[in-house]
Amino acid sequence: MPIVVRIDVELAKRKMSVGEFAEKVGLTPANIAVLKNGRAKAVRFTTLEAMCRVLNCQPGDLLEWVADE
Repeated sequence: MPIVVRIDVELAKRKMSVGEFAEKVGLTPANIAVLKNGRAKAVRFTTLEAMCRVLNCQPGDLLEWVADE
């Protein structure tokens, strides 16, 4: 998949658990896991905005495009 989700990297930098992050963003831990594991087909801008607000980061810190080989 050409879009790589880097939520786990940002959570590790901040020593924040998935449960704490989910609560602050307003999603369930299961939905965070779907995003984190790259199984999501889409992300709402409101969700992306909430994740960036909680982590104090830019969307590019959470999502990375990788060219197909």
